[in-house]
Amino acid sequence: MAKQYIEKSLLVPDHVITRLMMSELENRRGQHWLLDGFPRTLGQAEALDKICEVDLVISLNIPFETLKDRLSRRWIHPPSGRVYNLDFNPPHIHGIDDVTGEPLVQQEDDKPEAVAARLRQYKDVAKPVIELYKSRGVLHQFSGTETNKIWPYVYTLFSNKITPIQSKEAY
Repeated sequence: MAKQYIEKSLLVPDHVITRLMMSELENRRGQHWLLDGFPRTLGQAEALDKICEVDLVISLNIPFETLKDRLSRRWIHPPSGRVYNLDFNPPHIHGIDDVTGEPLVQQEDDKPEAVAARLRQYKDVAKPVIELYKSRGVLHQFSGTETNKIWPYVYTLFSNKITPIQSKEAY
């Protein structure tokens, strides 16, 4: 169902994403997992509350212009899903996939105007989710513009909050 929306470059409705995620998480009961980008809405957060207790939430506060610039510089090779970024992972030849030599495309929702609209919409729907987790004392916020400067702080938080998981091979 989600694929139908994605193929049309439409946002997948909240109820579809929620149902998909809840089904997947129900299948992973008793396992450890990390979610990236979910929940994004208060409805999603409330659904998540019904199946688990959230231990830790990280919010990255990155300036609007930085996000818009980075997302707007993303190009993809549709058949393989390879993603390039003109700033930090550019193709060897501009506009051409490194592996196949086929043309790269910029998706409609990666164009600057679409990115700006998506970011404004995200900010509006995410604010109540951020406030919810802040009120519960599980929210940790990090600000910056460069991954290599933010990551050490995020890593330290993970290291102090999450017990390392031994793989079965370690037994």
